[in-house]
Amino acid sequence: MILKPTIQDIKAIGYYLGKIILGLALTMAIPILIGLAAGEINPALDFLIGLEISLIFGLVLVKACYTEHELNWMQGMIVVSLSWIAAMFLGAIPMYLSGHWISYLDACFDSMSGFATTGLALVQNLDHISLAHNFWRHLIMFIGGQGIVIIALSFFVKGASGAFKLYVGEARDEKIMPNVMHTSRFIWLVSLVYLVLGTLALGIVGILDGMKPFSAFFHGACIFMAAFDTGGFAPQSQSILYYHSFIFEIVTIVIMILGAINFKLHYHIWMGNRKEIAKNLEATTLFITVMTTFIITAIGLTQIGTYPKVVMLFRKGFYQLISGHTGTGFQTIYAQQFVNEWNHLALVGVILAMGLGGAVCSTTGAIKMLRIGIIFKAFIEDIKRIILPERAIVIQKFHHIKEVFLEDKQVRSALLITLAYLILYGIGACVGMFYGHPFLNSLFESTSAAANVGLSCGITSPSMPAVLKVTYILQMWAGRLEFMSVFTLIGFLVAIVKGK
Repeated sequence: MILKPTIQDIKAIGYYLGKIILGLALTMAIPILIGLAAGEINPALDFLIGLEISLIFGLVLVKACYTEHELNWMQGMIVVSLSWIAAMFLGAIPMYLSGHWISYLDACFDSMSGFATTGLALVQNLDHISLAHNFWRHLIMFIGGQGIVIIALSFFVKGASGAFKLYVGEARDEKIMPNVMHTSRFIWLVSLVYLVLGTLALGIVGILDGMKPFSAFFHGACIFMAAFDTGGFAPQSQSILYYHSFIFEIVTIVIMILGAINFKLHYHIWMGNRKEIAKNLEATTLFITVMTTFIITAIGLTQIGTYPKVVMLFRKGFYQLISGHTGTGFQTIYAQQFVNEWNHLALVGVILAMGLGGAVCSTTGAIKMLRIGIIFKAFIEDIKRIILPERAIVIQKFHHIKEVFLEDKQVRSALLITLAYLILYGIGACVGMFYGHPFLNSLFESTSAAANVGLSCGITSPSMPAVLKVTYILQMWAGRLEFMSVFTLIGFLVAIVKGK
């Protein structure tokens, strides 16, 4: 028998959702200040309207649903899944008011793409958008990469038990510090330190390449937020191709890789344990899959002689590959070049890279390296069981920060999440084919959306059908949250209708 949710369930969900919305509202003060400093009065008013609407919604929920009860697992999962939907709708308000999005649905698409660190975009005339709106596009990636709920855990949510349920609901299950509040603050500390260093590095490179200092550091901050949080938005419509700088591309590759690394691994590197990089299952799996997928891509590109020079193969081939594998979505080629200049084998290499993703507890989406490593270890264990005598005891271990014994529940979890992602990639591909796009192109765009990457072969555009836009929005949402909180929300809605 399905139990109908109680009033206490509704109040707890509403109360904590309201707190998260209040946190989101306060972040809109940053583009307001940028707009005022740049003399952009109308853009500042757009964000003031968005801030006021968000504050009203947040305060109404907090006051109407006030409770002192901590969240249980179901409530925590639902708060997380709803908070990302709320962030999409509220974050889209100032974007739509700017006039650079044809419809509110388009603004919601870009808002979800930003918060989910995907990078697919429907914005119009990006090269002439205001500084405030351009910065907001990248700021929501910075927020989404660390996690919308991380803001609440850092500043608004009290109670260790409820906080941990929110933390896990946002597709994070590894604590770095003794509790999740300290873990959340450490994640922000790492991100802010890298933000300063990355902005300086990119800004200096921009100045050396001839950009004016203000533009260089503004672009540097925006590009860093999108690169470290493996997002893919860029201040200009040409993405990284706009800069025409080999050094700029190298710096962004380093930042993308840093963003794809587990925050727990960052902690151990900061503590001086650099040997962990070589021993860690995730890090070694990432290196192997990057090399494997690049070999596939390079063979495909070499077959048709698209980039005959090694430097061009690196800048056009490897850059797209590492951008896809880290889930970033920066491009140094135009979207149509994937279709017109790359063959099917090269596209398959990038699709595989996008579908695999980076590390758990990082800013990336997709299946993730720890799961791939665990599945491989389980495969080796099964081979040993077949080869060795029946009386032999087979114990498989792997190193992930510490030595861990491989258990069936770990393998089962890794396989289930992997299967869920593969199904999600396939669903989006089917919808794309329904609207007349070739299979490989549809699979490319679907994988990019569901894996929160942002590379595009040209399907994503303001003119695509509304159903395809909604499909990609749902893929970005489900892919970023890794399904469990999404499934919990679906079960909750079913319980409301059919529960007794």
